[in-house]
Amino acid sequence: MVSRPFGFDYPQLLLGAFALCVVVVLVVAVGTSTASFGVYNAGWDGASGLRDEASAVGAESEIVRNTTRYTTASANGTIAIVLSPETSYEPESTTRLRRFVRDGGTLLVADDRPSEANRLLADLGVRARLDGRTLRDDRYNYRSPALVVVRNVSERPLTRDVDQLTLNYGTALNLSRSEVPGPNRTAILANTSAFAYLDTNSNGEIDGNESLAQHPVATAEPVGEGRIVVVSDPSVFVNAMLDRPDNRAFLHALLSSHERVLIDYSHAARLPPLAVATLVIRDSPALQLLFGGIALCVVGLWGRRPWWLRRPIVRLRETIGRRDASDSPAADVGEAEIAAFVAKRHPDWDAERVQRVTQRVMIRQYNGRNND
Repeated sequence: MVSRPFGFDYPQLLLGAFALCVVVVLVVAVGTSTASFGVYNAGWDGASGLRDEASAVGAESEIVRNTTRYTTASANGTIAIVLSPETSYEPESTTRLRRFVRDGGTLLVADDRPSEANRLLADLGVRARLDGRTLRDDRYNYRSPALVVVRNVSERPLTRDVDQLTLNYGTALNLSRSEVPGPNRTAILANTSAFAYLDTNSNGEIDGNESLAQHPVATAEPVGEGRIVVVSDPSVFVNAMLDRPDNRAFLHALLSSHERVLIDYSHAARLPPLAVATLVIRDSPALQLLFGGIALCVVGLWGRRPWWLRRPIVRLRETIGRRDASDSPAADVGEAEIAAFVAKRHPDWDAERVQRVTQRVMIRQYNGRNND
């Protein structure tokens, strides 16, 4: 006798398993991301480690989809992280960011492309600008001159326990003349060695119009009661590069003095649909009330089970019961009927095997009657 788990044939079970796999794949697809620097991307180039590192230093992390969040968040004790923005911050958003920093917040901007980030930095009034050319160092690097090892790190609270940084095709920072009157207060947190150069023509080697020199890759500048930190390579904070010395320690130093971490994706399309839906519901009391009411209705209907819901369940149970009855011999049939049933189910078995199985069924049938 061939058992039929849950009353279904094996092809039906395989179809159900396939459907379940499809559902799981769809859930994973809408709940994760493969975008670089994405907080829901657990791959090597994702930034899912940001929330883990925030938790490691005792800070709460939050995904920001709209800069209006800066108007309600407490600036003191909060650091906002902007990784490689894809679109420009409009004037209203820039104003919110500037007010957040001036009120005591910390803003970290990390990018290696000058277009959008430099516009933001200029609007915020800081001196640091991204150069945009790939930074290389033939002497101090990790496996490749484009993976520059930055060994000149200043001793400051923002670089506590940091002896070096490892870049991944990053660029350098240029310090423009400040438009704000007063002394220059921009602090260089990390400098390359004197053997670094900017690869102007991207040919992977130093040419006559390129020169060896030190280049800053991380700066901090006070703005009002807060400060803006600029890093010339967002890859420092991706999952794979956090394991390179001392990138994780640098992130810890940046986060450790803060209670809250705002990860700003308001100008980057890196959030999966399921995450966006969750964040929308979280930010909308009306939607929370709506979905809460729907959940209560579902629970109530399941408990009462009205006729239009109870009828399909009864039919399903009856169908399964009929299948079980048709797929197994009756409890009190004779030996001949059982042998015929077994032979029909397994035409490839020889007579001796059919007889052995028949005897086992008879024994179980006899034991079952005695137990009753």
